[in-house]
Amino acid sequence: MKISKKQAQQVVRSLKFKEGLVTAVVRELKTKDVLMVGYMNEQALLKTLTTGLMHYWSRSRRKLWLKGEQSRHYQRVRDVFVDCDGDALLFDVEQIGGACHEGYWSCFYRKVRGGKLTPNLKKVFNPKKVYK
Repeated sequence: MKISKKQAQQVVRSLKFKEGLVTAVVRELKTKDVLMVGYMNEQALLKTLTTGLMHYWSRSRRKLWLKGEQSRHYQRVRDVFVDCDGDALLFDVEQIGGACHEGYWSCFYRKVRGGKLTPNLKKVFNPKKVYK
């Protein structure tokens, strides 16, 4: 899904950015697996909507980043939903490779069992080989 810059700017103007950010929940289009949660500033959302590829704002690195810029595990946007408050977005994407930088399909690869965090997914790639 791609839209024009003018259309993307209209969408951005309709949202409520708290401290300059909106929450982005990302799920896989076909399986509806929740892959990750990230944050977007206006620039990240504009790039996402106009390129069709997920872009985020890294709070820790204080910079814009394209999902897959190092790993080539891109997220192709297929649909976008906005919550009732206009401060959170839900993206349906086609995930290429794994979404998690730890090597898993989803960042939600751990489950609470008996007070412990236990992996419930298998790795789909080796992060040491991907992130050199």
